[in-house]
Amino acid sequence: MSTARTPSVIFDLDGTLVDSEPNYYEAGRRVLASHGVTGFDWAEHTSFIGIGTRETLEILRARYTIDAPLDALLAEKNRIYLELARASTDVFPEMRKFVERLTADGVPMAVASGSSRAAIEAVLAGTGLDAYIPLTVSAEEVGRGKPEPDVFLEAARRLGADPADCVVLEDAPPGAAAARAAGMRCIAVPYVPGTASDPAFLAADLLFAGGQREFTSETAYAWTTTPR
Repeated sequence: MSTARTPSVIFDLDGTLVDSEPNYYEAGRRVLASHGVTGFDWAEHTSFIGIGTRETLEILRARYTIDAPLDALLAEKNRIYLELARASTDVFPEMRKFVERLTADGVPMAVASGSSRAAIEAVLAGTGLDAYIPLTVSAEEVGRGKPEPDVFLEAARRLGADPADCVVLEDAPPGAAAARAAGMRCIAVPYVPGTASDPAFLAADLLFAGGQREFTSETAYAWTTTPR
């Protein structure tokens, strides 16, 4: 008789566990404005959700022909973002319940994010989530960011888990694609409602098409812990 293996759960951070996108948008807007770029709006920002900060700035730097070095832009955005994040970052209520439930059952967890390690640590500490999820991986620590699977595979390695036994929670198509490429199951909770029909989300194992307003910890817990 085979024995079901305990799953490990890997969370994306921004837009999945916490509503940090407004802070990222404001940080990006300020950085671009300081280099003479105006008109960067929320709609343009949402096209980068799920893509790492460095990759985002690399694209914007080329798009707006900004002369400043990429590393300088990255440091500037991280500095502004950290100020905003420490002042206020909200955890999605049902996500917090889900994390607490998994913790009570001893389910191994990690955060795998395209954000910098400093940003991840600041948000987790500021929201108290670091008490539940001490293991984190930043895209800075791997060769390629999402939609490549590197950050999720590294999280699995640090958890000592087989990728096939991992469940990823993601809010953006590149992250869902990365989970699939890593050979992991994926719970998709779209941050931008209009992306719910993206092929990467439609290929997810469990899709909350209505995003956070539809996501419930009870449904996610039952699905995650059901032997497959």
